[in-house]
Amino acid sequence: MPSSAEPMSNVLETDICILGGGIAGLWLNARLRDLGYSTLLVERGALGGGQSGKSQGIIHGGTKYALHGKLTSAAEAIAGMPDRWRSCLDGKGELDLQNVRLLSAHHYLWSPGSLLTNMAGFFASKALRGRVDLVKGADLPKVFDNPRFKGKVYRLAELVLDVPDVIRRLAELAGDSLVVGSLPQVERRPDGSIDSIGIGEHLIKAQRYVMTAGEGNEGLLQSWGVEQPAMQRRPLQMVLVKGADLPPLYAHCLGNSPKPRLTVTTHPCADGQWCWYLGGELAEQGVGLTPDALIARARSELSELLPWIDLSSCQWTTLPVNRAEPAQSGLVRPDTAYLQAVHNVLVSWPTKLALAPDLSDQALAELERQSIKPMLDQPDAQLPRPRLATPVWDICFP
Repeated sequence: MPSSAEPMSNVLETDICILGGGIAGLWLNARLRDLGYSTLLVERGALGGGQSGKSQGIIHGGTKYALHGKLTSAAEAIAGMPDRWRSCLDGKGELDLQNVRLLSAHHYLWSPGSLLTNMAGFFASKALRGRVDLVKGADLPKVFDNPRFKGKVYRLAELVLDVPDVIRRLAELAGDSLVVGSLPQVERRPDGSIDSIGIGEHLIKAQRYVMTAGEGNEGLLQSWGVEQPAMQRRPLQMVLVKGADLPPLYAHCLGNSPKPRLTVTTHPCADGQWCWYLGGELAEQGVGLTPDALIARARSELSELLPWIDLSSCQWTTLPVNRAEPAQSGLVRPDTAYLQAVHNVLVSWPTKLALAPDLSDQALAELERQSIKPMLDQPDAQLPRPRLATPVWDICFP
């Protein structure tokens, strides 16, 4: 009898193969589809299950990068992002994000009342040329409507989105282009470029490949055998506070340093309760603490800053988060979204949720520079579709 042959792989041909199903990959995927490219986006887990789903959902306009009184390159690079996202939410932008849940139309700067923190807010407002407004009286967020609050509140030209709902909408815009691949294998050509991406018995061949997998880019680069661009991780340990009666709060608390002392956003849980998600310096400095020690510090901070809020019946936990970025000297934060062409691959990190549209601009500009045009019909992948990630507050508080 003839020996049985190994089953041949099914080859799927597409214009662009995107590796990574966070907001950066999904945004670029939708832009490419609108321009007529055929695409396949490969996600090894759940859509939004990495860094995207652990973000606070703030569409920054750069204010927190100008707290020392001058515009940094980071503030200038991100300044136009809130208007761009708002245009999409209004159905007038590059993507239709109407019906995506807006958690807050504004983010705020909040000064607990000391001279230094009030001055930081003043300098930020001058540096950002009218994008920071002092609010008083009836315009104050309700959480600060208390006689014991003696500080100041500044309203920012920023917004806060429900990230899981953004992921849901971008997945809708993806149509039939999403596939799940638990262990994508990079097949390399002799010249160092990528020949294909292996998913089980399937091979994906594309004109260009785009890595948008955040922390997962490191493993993809290793599988490919490429060392540059290198990746860095800047760790955080976030604090989550869950309660039925938590008032909505979306604000940076100003401290005595150029970084926010505390950043709070409020998110809906599946059981109808609410979660305060705490970042800022608290999360950066909490990396070396045990969860119990960090929770104790967070309790102390909130007791000092918002003593009229009763948190006695709330649940508390922590969440380690790695910010995956292109490697920088001294592990400093990159100022802008990053994209580098290597052979037939675009390696990218958005560095900030808000910068996903900017990253897609860079990718489209690079494809145009390389004269990569839509050529192929959308492939019929017939592969399992990745699920939407469960929001982290529902994982942390099951």
